[in-house]
Amino acid sequence: MERSHPKSALKVTPKPAAKENTKPQEFKLHTGQRAVKRAMFNYSLATKFYLLEIQKKQVEKVQKMIEDEEIRCLRKEMVPKAQLMPFFDRPFFPQRSNRPLTIPREPSFRTVNSKCWSCISENDLYYFHHAHAWNPIK
Repeated sequence: MERSHPKSALKVTPKPAAKENTKPQEFKLHTGQRAVKRAMFNYSLATKFYLLEIQKKQVEKVQKMIEDEEIRCLRKEMVPKAQLMPFFDRPFFPQRSNRPLTIPREPSFRTVNSKCWSCISENDLYYFHHAHAWNPIK
């Protein structure tokens, strides 16, 4: 028996051939399309806001014209008009009043049916009691 070499027992596989360098495929990003769409959107928004601002200015202008016209009409109505001249041919003589003179009286601070509230806190009951009659000040 022959002894075989351990290396010969292994099967030798041929080396694979070198692969060709792969070329990357061209790819297309959508950033250009998105940039165009975004620019169109921004333009439409700017146009919309510009038109709204113009419309708002027109409305304010019309309101100001209306208010100015109303003020003008009010000022025309408020023009002072001449009043009749008073008659000075008849002189004014004051006359004495027919009413009697007022008689002064002493003020009365006393009330006849004066009642006041008092609260007894320990019983939580309310009682009435007559207030002491005050003597009038003389």
